[in-house]
Amino acid sequence: MPAINVNPTRQELTRLKGRLKTSIRGHKLLKDKRDELMKQFMDVVRENRALRKKVEEGLMRAHGSFTVASALMSSEMLEQSLMYPKQSVELDMTFQNIMSVNVPIYHFKTKSDDAGEIYPYGFAATSGELDGAVDALSGVFQDMLKLAEIEKTSQLLAEEIEKTRRRVNALEYVKIPQMQEAIKYISMKLDENERSNTIRLMKVKDMLLKEAIEERRDEDARAARVFGSSGEAPQEV
Repeated sequence: MPAINVNPTRQELTRLKGRLKTSIRGHKLLKDKRDELMKQFMDVVRENRALRKKVEEGLMRAHGSFTVASALMSSEMLEQSLMYPKQSVELDMTFQNIMSVNVPIYHFKTKSDDAGEIYPYGFAATSGELDGAVDALSGVFQDMLKLAEIEKTSQLLAEEIEKTRRRVNALEYVKIPQMQEAIKYISMKLDENERSNTIRLMKVKDMLLKEAIEERRDEDARAARVFGSSGEAPQEV
């Protein structure tokens, strides 16, 4: 018996063959999608690795500059210098479709295009190391934003790859074998029924032939008795 319940009829056989054909085609399309998603995912992973390294190096430079600045300046002066930022940023998000996966795209825009707006203090009472730290942070900020975008993209792609992989495996190892087994079962049942019908018809034919022979013999016997009782031989026509 197949793993799924089916009626061994020709209509069910035709329906299952159609479903099997569609499933095989869908399986191929899903495998192609999985392979393309893997290619996109690996590209994102490589970009993520390179950008992460760049961000870490930028943060290390900024941290080193801040460490030196905090040693040269008092904590009160350092806190007061960074308390009221002059520059502000706007962040917009749109989506890009990658193989039916909507991944976010972040758009970074500063309020002012003046590069000097990143320094929220005067240069007279601050250390040059603080300027370097603020400049390093300003330069790494967009890379951090891009890194966040790539991290989210890789997460969404990984989820879609796993979902597609489960669908491919379900079709390849469960659905398609079940339908093939059901088609084989129905075909065997139909062939068996056809053989049974053929044997039944042959038996009926033999019975009819036997009855016809017996009737012919009875007729011949009756004719022989009739001619024998009359004492006349049958004449040839």
